[in-house]
Amino acid sequence: MSSRLRAGFKMEHFDASLSTYFRAWLGPRDTRVEGWFLLDNYGPTLVCSVLYLLIVWLGPKYMKTRQPFSCRGVLVVYNLGLTLLSLYMFFELVTGVWEGRYNFFCQGTRSGGEADMKIIRVLWWYYFSKLIEFMDTFFFILRKNNHQITVLHVYHHASMLNIWWFVMNWVPCGHSYFGATLNSFIHVLMYSYYGLSSIPSMRPYLWWKKYITQGQLLQFVLTIIQTSCGVIWPCTFPLGWLYFQIGYMISLIALFTNFYIQTYNKKGVSRRREHQKDHQNGSVAAVNGHTSSFSSLENNVKPRKQRKD
Repeated sequence: MSSRLRAGFKMEHFDASLSTYFRAWLGPRDTRVEGWFLLDNYGPTLVCSVLYLLIVWLGPKYMKTRQPFSCRGVLVVYNLGLTLLSLYMFFELVTGVWEGRYNFFCQGTRSGGEADMKIIRVLWWYYFSKLIEFMDTFFFILRKNNHQITVLHVYHHASMLNIWWFVMNWVPCGHSYFGATLNSFIHVLMYSYYGLSSIPSMRPYLWWKKYITQGQLLQFVLTIIQTSCGVIWPCTFPLGWLYFQIGYMISLIALFTNFYIQTYNKKGVSRRREHQKDHQNGSVAAVNGHTSSFSSLENNVKPRKQRKD
């Protein structure tokens, strides 16, 4: 037996063991997503996550002796694309929930009729968007803004892709819609901010960075409330997933609250002003667990190698 066949057999065995474990916790896998891209086996999602963490570790080392890239034009397109995708997902989720007459307090995964399939299709895009968002970190590495790659940032990005693989395989609609809907709305605001902040002439007019982080914290609290409703007034939605989601939201609240305090308290403001005093056009977007500053990039580029954007 070749090494490739052995590796494939081991992955299939691992996936079968995973399915058996989660069947006891969440019930059987949802057959409606069989054959969908990246969903049949956990292997590709796990490999992408491991590669992401390796790049986070090795990328800054590789860039240490190299000039930072501007990426300004690419970032405008990238952030515009994610803004439009987030807007699409938010609209489709809201209309799908309305069409399926979803119950806020608890909604099973097979009680919304045709609307359930609409929600499933949109949530696949939501899962896939978490893979696309790995590019957030890669752009930081290319621009040598390593201080932006925080524990919160890496934890949030790496965990979401994996969590949503399990969501799509076991609970791809029903009560799962709520957090994704709120997050899609927040991402419309967040990625539109990123896109505009990459245009120097727009930076003086960007004022809502602080409120994006507040919105993220509010989203976690609302998700805990809505998830808790499913525990108090249960339906056919698996309780195991509800308990897990509450725990995960609590971890995000703790990390984002710490980030918010460090970024926006008086000492944090004083430190940022001191750090930015030489950057006349600098606009720091402290959202999603990192900052977004082109001024630091411009300060790092040596005059003898000016880059045309």
